[in-house]
Amino acid sequence: MPKQKSRTSPEAAKPFNPLEKKHLGESVAAALLAQEKHALPLKARFSGAGLYALYYSGDHPLYQPLRALIPEEEDEIPIYVGKAIPAGGRKGGLGLDVPAGQVLYKRINEHAESIGHTKSLNLKHFSCRYLVADDIWIPLGESLLIEKFAPLWNKVVDGFGNHDPGAGRYQQQKSPWDTLHEGRPWANRLNQSKKTADAIRDSIIKHFAEIERLRKSK
Repeated sequence: MPKQKSRTSPEAAKPFNPLEKKHLGESVAAALLAQEKHALPLKARFSGAGLYALYYSGDHPLYQPLRALIPEEEDEIPIYVGKAIPAGGRKGGLGLDVPAGQVLYKRINEHAESIGHTKSLNLKHFSCRYLVADDIWIPLGESLLIEKFAPLWNKVVDGFGNHDPGAGRYQQQKSPWDTLHEGRPWANRLNQSKKTADAIRDSIIKHFAEIERLRKSK
């Protein structure tokens, strides 16, 4: 009788990956965290795409745990992490060889303008680190930083990075960020969010409590 072929399942093929993505992301993130801090808004213009981290050092009662959660020898936890890439990258391409212009500089100062519009935040309590980088590495570094720090304005109070939706689109709801920190002129034209400011505050408290629990369990 002919021998039957083995029915054992072949090992699942691993995706082609010449370098470990996690280590590449760690390298990009470490390079950002090694940069000096700058006050907002940024004064000196510069060209390039890249990623950035925003830090809060004020006395807003909701954000005090940002400072209490970390040992003194460690760096602060950013309140927001973001990226700025050339237009080609936003449309689905990698943006290779696309002139970046001053996209990173402009993006950070757009955030400074957003903060400046609010009555509940003071821009002088914010600072940032930024890293000009080749755009192929930017999303990888951003993803690792968000995973590492779980920044509040990325994970819980989303909407900080939103833009003016433009005419005919103001029927959408306000984001949690704009609900909690009112003031952006275009956001004032949006419908009220179904999630109240009190509910968002509760989410923030739970977020910090979970971070503290996870750190103590390590």
